[in-house]
Amino acid sequence: MTTLHDPPRAERVPALAEQFKGGLAAPICLTWEWTYACNLSCAHCLSSSGRRDPRELSTAEIEAVIDELERMQVFYVNVGGGEPTVRSDFWHLLDYAIDHHVGVKFSTNGVRLSPERARRLAATDYVDVQISLDGATREVNDAVRGPGSYDMAVRAMENLAAAGFSGFKISVVMTRRNVGQLDAFAAIADRYGAQLRITRLRPSGRGADVWDDLHPTAAQQREIYAWLLDRGDRVLTGDSFFHLNALGSAPLPGLNLCGAGRVVCLIDPVGDVYACPFAIHDAFQAGNVRSPGGFERVWRESPLFAELRRPSSGGACARCPAYDTCQGGCMAAKFFTGLPLDGPDPECVKGHGEAALRSVEPGALPRQGNDHSRRTVALGMPAVRPGRPDRFCDESPLSGMEPVHPMGGRS
Repeated sequence: MTTLHDPPRAERVPALAEQFKGGLAAPICLTWEWTYACNLSCAHCLSSSGRRDPRELSTAEIEAVIDELERMQVFYVNVGGGEPTVRSDFWHLLDYAIDHHVGVKFSTNGVRLSPERARRLAATDYVDVQISLDGATREVNDAVRGPGSYDMAVRAMENLAAAGFSGFKISVVMTRRNVGQLDAFAAIADRYGAQLRITRLRPSGRGADVWDDLHPTAAQQREIYAWLLDRGDRVLTGDSFFHLNALGSAPLPGLNLCGAGRVVCLIDPVGDVYACPFAIHDAFQAGNVRSPGGFERVWRESPLFAELRRPSSGGACARCPAYDTCQGGCMAAKFFTGLPLDGPDPECVKGHGEAALRSVEPGALPRQGNDHSRRTVALGMPAVRPGRPDRFCDESPLSGMEPVHPMGGRS
C-alpha cells in the first residue's frame, strides 16, 4: 500500500537498487540445488545435471543449513536441481523448511507431481511450485527438454489446477525457437490459473553447447522487450532481461541490476556456494556450507562477495549512454562467452557485444567444472543392474523412488 509518506515507485526503486549493490545481511533470493540427479537431460541445463553426486548434502546437513537460514531470517529459498523431487527425503525437507519459517519455491519438470502430491501441496502454506516448460507446443518443448517432457509438465499442471493450487508458476527459458510463442505461453498460464515466468538463456553448463543455435536473435530480443512492456505487470522475469533496457523506450519492471553476491547466490548439491546461479565455475565459488561458520560466514565474509559488492566503474561500457539503464548486462553471460566482466553483454542491443565476440578465441572459452551429464533416459524408472547398489548415482537418477510416468500412472 502507498501512503502519503512513501515516495513514488519511480523514486524508490533506484534508491533500493543502490542499497542492494552494497550487499545485504542475508540474501533475498537464494537458489539451492538439492541434487544433480535428473530424469531429463535438457539441452540447455545450466547445471549440467543428470547423475547424482556421491558428495551431495545429506538430510541432516540440509536441515542444518535450513536452521542457519532461519537464524539469518532468509524468508524463502528457490529449490532446484537436477530434479529435486527425486530425492527420497524431498517431502521431509520441504516440511522441515516450512516448519522452520523458511518458505520454499521449488522448480520441477513434474515427474513426481501426482494428484495426491498436488493436493498435499495445495494444502500447505509457504510453498510455491514452478513447472519448467520451454515450448507452448510438444514439438518445440521436447526438442530441448526431451521426448515426453511436454506431456509430463502438462499433466503436472493439470494435477495442480485440479487440486486448487492457484498461482503456481510456469517457467520458460526463452530460446530462438519459442519467442514466437509468448502469447501461447500466457494462454497456458491463464488456462491453469498459473503465473508465467520467463527467463533468459545463459551459456552456462550444457547451455554453452547450444548457445549459438538457441539464444534469441537481435530482432527477437526486441520482440521480447516490446512484449514485456505490454505484459510485464503480469509476467515474472527474475530481472533476467535488464540488458534490454538499453533499447530505451521504457525500463522493464524490476531492480535492473546484477545481484550476484549482493542479494542472490547459489548453494549447489555438494554445498559449494556460488555468487550466481548461472555462474557455476571456480571463478565464482565463494566457499562451502560444510566449512567452519557454514553458509552465514560465506555470505558475510567471503572475499569474492566483498569484491562483487564494491562500486563498479562500468569498465568499457561506462562510456555508453545506455549504461545507466542496462548496467553492462549479465556477468555469467559475459564470462562464459569469453568477454571481460567489465565489458558488454554478448547480447548487447547496441551491438557492442557482437563486436567484442569477434575477438574471442573459441577454444579459450571457460567451461563449467561440475558436469553430471549423462545420456537421456526414459521418463519412468531406468533399469539398474543387479548387484550394483553403489552405482545408483550412475545408473538411475530415480533410484529408490516411486516413479510417476508421463501420463500420471505408477509403475
